[in-house]
Amino acid sequence: MPHTAEDKQRAISRLRRIRGQAEALERAVEAGSDCAPILQQLAAMRGAVHGLMADLLGSHLRETLAQQPAPTPQAVEETLALLRSYLK
Repeated sequence: MPHTAEDKQRAISRLRRIRGQAEALERAVEAGSDCAPILQQLAAMRGAVHGLMADLLGSHLRETLAQQPAPTPQAVEETLALLRSYLK
């Protein structure tokens, strides 16, 4: 979760752009558009989701690991689980 007002607003803006991309993609599929532009839009949407995930993951790492003198084993394991799910 973004912890600063600026990070939160940036995440919300990204989510709104992703929603707009999804809605445009839905309209393109409903209209029977060619596959190539739809695939290109899907790739752009995937990139937007990955960018958002990377930002939120970075924020999480800063909050949970960087502010502690030494990360706890639990914090490390939770972070590794997040990374594994991100990299799938």
